[in-house]
Amino acid sequence: MEAPPKPENEPERLDALDDHQVLDTPPDESLDRITELARHMLKTPIALVSLVDEERQWFKSRQGLNAKETPRDVGFCAHAICEEDVMVVPDASRDRRFEENPLVTEEPKVRFYAGAPLQDSEGHALGTLCVLDTAPREIDTEQIAMLEGLASVVMDEMHLRRLASFDPLTALPNRRYFMDLSEQEYGRALRHGHDISVAMIDIDHFKRINDEHGHDAGDAVLKAFAGLCAKVLREHDIVCRYGGEEFAVLMPHAALRQADRAARRLGNRIDDFAVEIEGGEIRFTISIGVTAVRVSAESIGDALSRADKALYDAKAQGRNRVICALASPGRN
Repeated sequence: MEAPPKPENEPERLDALDDHQVLDTPPDESLDRITELARHMLKTPIALVSLVDEERQWFKSRQGLNAKETPRDVGFCAHAICEEDVMVVPDASRDRRFEENPLVTEEPKVRFYAGAPLQDSEGHALGTLCVLDTAPREIDTEQIAMLEGLASVVMDEMHLRRLASFDPLTALPNRRYFMDLSEQEYGRALRHGHDISVAMIDIDHFKRINDEHGHDAGDAVLKAFAGLCAKVLREHDIVCRYGGEEFAVLMPHAALRQADRAARRLGNRIDDFAVEIEGGEIRFTISIGVTAVRVSAESIGDALSRADKALYDAKAQGRNRVICALASPGRN
């Protein structure tokens, strides 16, 4: 068995895959329809939308296969992303790259494979739309064209999903997508027993900024603050534009004490932060409400409501401060 090669643009490709924020997300009905159509049109028992991560290939959509992912080093798709065109393997048991592959020698005993690279607008192959069979077979040029066409539709769907999931001004996840991501983190916390905390943040006197400097300046403040959050908070914290000048943060693996420190660190950075605008600069403050999530005892929405109440208290007490709300007596 040959280990799959790495594309020349592998670091950029992985960054592009991360930017799409699709790994480990729930099934997508529109992509499931495409894989079902691919399976029907090419008459194969298995069809997948396979995304090639650093160490695994993960199936965003799958028909005819129970596995959700496989190691990258045994993945057919890890080979296919290095090809410009559709990669076709008529009989894997007679192909030196795959003849000893456990996916060939053991279940599901793959014989036929055809995978069309899923390329973004920059030419990064994120994965494949592929079809597989347990019997050797051939594929004609018309079927290859069908698979390529369906792969383009997959990328269109992923692009539209990405546009619908992010705030166009700040490029942060929007509220709906934030809740989806939060539910995924909640599930992981439930399974592995780690902490989660959340924060609600409001830019103080934002209406005054718009009134005195104009909405373009207000937009500049929102964008700059989003960028500051990315620099100050941890890489795996999830920040979203919750609405207007309000932002929400989900902090995996963070108890209340850690979340409080992170919030205060962000508040302290604001003290020395200014947004350059035509004719001057804008300085502002933020108010923050923080709480820990009682995993298994409440929902993410419950915790966000408590953090929002703490944010309201911070504003009522004069703004420019952090208020922590205890999840329950004695916790954290």
